[in-house]
Amino acid sequence: MAAFMEEALMEARRARDAGEVPVGCVFVHEDKVVARGANEVNVSRNATRHAEFICIDAILAYCREKNLPARQMFSEIIVVVTVEPCIMCSAALHTLGVQEIIFGCENDRFGGKTVVNVGAVVGKKIKITGGVRADEAMALLKEFYKGDNPAAPTVAKKKN
Repeated sequence: MAAFMEEALMEARRARDAGEVPVGCVFVHEDKVVARGANEVNVSRNATRHAEFICIDAILAYCREKNLPARQMFSEIIVVVTVEPCIMCSAALHTLGVQEIIFGCENDRFGGKTVVNVGAVVGKKIKITGGVRADEAMALLKEFYKGDNPAAPTVAKKKN
């Protein structure tokens, strides 16, 4: 899976270069990348455009185009993402019934395993492996957060 994490890291770097929070994701099916995504929250001004949702949308479109059963396709997908999926993304991945989730660094603020055990909440057990190239994923996040998030709202100054 190391090669697939490199693909996800490439997506995270692409997100960083576009001014997005550097999270990258690939969906692997039968040992091939079938979807890739990076955060698009800032560019779209849509808080749901996380890397995992970009990949989910790509798989849904592919299944519609090829007239394939999406539920079966998702059950055979391994998700490789640079940062632990947030609660929202983890809930979506569990609901879709992906085969496995592999992530880089933990998401200690919004993690769907670290903060809330989403699998227990939704009643689905998915194999989850964390810590794969975690230092590299964390370094990308630290690099991004050293600067200003170009899409962050302007903070109004208080008047005395």
